Amino acid sequence: MALNNTYDARLVQQETAVGAGVQILVLALLGSAIGMGPAGWVTGLVFAVALWAVLSRALHRSQLRSFGPANRVTLGRATLVGGVTALVADSFESTPPVTLLVGLTAVALLLDGVDGKVARRTGTSTALGARFDMEVDAFLILVLSVYVSMELGPWVLLIGGMRYVFVAAAKVAPWLNNPLPPSMARKTVAALQGICLCVAGADLLPYAGNFAVALLALGSLLWSFGRDVLWLWRTSRITAALPQERVLELV
Repeated sequence: MALNNTYDARLVQQETAVGAGVQILVLALLGSAIGMGPAGWVTGLVFAVALWAVLSRALHRSQLRSFGPANRVTLGRATLVGGVTALVADSFESTPPVTLLVGLTAVALLLDGVDGKVARRTGTSTALGARFDMEVDAFLILVLSVYVSMELGPWVLLIGGMRYVFVAAAKVAPWLNNPLPPSMARKTVAALQGICLCVAGADLLPYAGNFAVALLALGSLLWSFGRDVLWLWRTSRITAALPQERVLELV
C-alpha cells in the first residue's frame, strides 16, 4: 500500500511539473511574438516557480491520489494567468500588445466555470480544487487591477487587493473564517470583476467609460464583501451568545 501511495504521489507531482513546463513554453511564445523584456520574463518565471511550489506543497498535504481533470483545467487557466502577469509586468517597460493581453484574459475568464462543471460531472470535486480555482481567480483580478490602475489611478488596486485584505483581517478576527452560505449574488459579483477590468483594460471606451466600468466593479465588490462581513459578524455574535452544548449541536 505504501508503494502505491508513493507512486500516486509522484504522478500528481509530475502534473504540476508539466504545468510549470507549459508555463515556460507560453512565456517563450510570448517572448518571441512581442519581444518581451526582462521584467516580463522574470515575473513570468517567478510565477511559474511559485505556482509549482505552492501547488506541489498543497497536493502533498492533501494526499490526493489523482490530480483530476478539473484541476487540469484550472492549471491550464493558471498558465494563461501567468502569461497575463508577464505582459502586465512588461507593460511597465514598453507599450503592451493590448489585443494579446485581453485575448488571454478573456479565455481565462471564459474557462472560469468549466473546471467546476468538470469536477461535478466527473465526481472529482475537492476542497483543494475549489481553493485552487479561487486563488487563480483572485490573482488574475489582482494583476488586472494593477494594469488598469496605470490608466485610471491607484484606487483600482482596491479591487484586486480586497480579497487579500480580507484574508489578512481573518488572522486578527478568526470569525471571518467561518463558512458563508452559497450565494448567487456573490458569484455574479466575482465574475463581474474580471469582465469589468477586462473591458477597462481593453481601452475600447473613452476614459470616462473605463472609469465608470471600474467603479462599477469596485462598488459591487464593496457591497458583496460588506454583506458577507456583516453576516459573519452577526452569526458570530449569535453563536457566542448560545450555550456551548447548543454550539456543538450546530457544528
